[in-house]
Amino acid sequence: MRAMLLVNPKATTTNRRTRDVLIRALGAAVDLTVEETRYRGHAAALARTAHTKGYDTVAVLGGDGTVNETVNGLLNAGGRAERPALIVIPGGSANVFARALGLPNDPIEATGATLEALREDRRRAVGLGQALWEGESRYFTFCAGMGYDAEVIRAVEGLRGAGRKATPARYVNTAVRHYLATDKRHAAMTVKGPGIPAAEGVFMAIISNTSPWTYVGSRPVEPTPWASFETGLDLLGLQRMGLPSMTSIIRQILTERDTLPRGRHLVQLHDEAEFTLSAERPVAFQLDGDYLGERESVTFRSVPDALQVLV
Repeated sequence: MRAMLLVNPKATTTNRRTRDVLIRALGAAVDLTVEETRYRGHAAALARTAHTKGYDTVAVLGGDGTVNETVNGLLNAGGRAERPALIVIPGGSANVFARALGLPNDPIEATGATLEALREDRRRAVGLGQALWEGESRYFTFCAGMGYDAEVIRAVEGLRGAGRKATPARYVNTAVRHYLATDKRHAAMTVKGPGIPAAEGVFMAIISNTSPWTYVGSRPVEPTPWASFETGLDLLGLQRMGLPSMTSIIRQILTERDTLPRGRHLVQLHDEAEFTLSAERPVAFQLDGDYLGERESVTFRSVPDALQVLV
């Protein structure tokens, strides 16, 4: 089996020694080519090359952003009809996609699980989400968002650009500071879709392809607990941002496992094939924790069985 390993050398939770151990372990099991990513979008380009050259597998050692780029490279590559299978080795700060697949959060342990999957040819078909806007499209593995959560991600990316690490504590502190400055009276977004009654006045929308949505350290955050890779997309929209409403929703999604959040001012969708978020003004937009600017309309679609993952 020919495999290409894409390594993000700036991955948060790995170092050179760890990467060398993982490379030796994988290299003993497959005919391995190693490529380091050097710039934004490089993982997507390398994944397209792997597909074109007929590699059987593309492995990723990195965080959710590197995984997202790789997935988009694989799905947007031309040429052969059969795509390489994906291997994910967590190396970022959250590793939501890897953990949602049931992999250990430790890269060494995850490599051990991956080697077992390789020996047994143990594969899983995974559905993805797709976002479409202004003639562009991009796949996402676990979540997308518009509004408040994307604004927090934008702020954290700015801090990372200034050399600060994206720790769970930094996300929480940034979310609190940003909440205090957020306009809580003028909601911009509307949710609509085929067979879906329009819901107006949405401040924040979380779109999920699986659950959990993210982690705070080891604690899963589950605003859409019924979401999975085997169903369509789920959505949780907030129509109120006042302190009582936010306190209630945060408590529920942190402490009540496998239970849908309750509240009169929530918009909830489950297992939907397609819906659109439109806004009266440009609002912040993110996919898999990657801030993608401000948009006035984005359509979200479910793509069943889009990818084969060795897990």
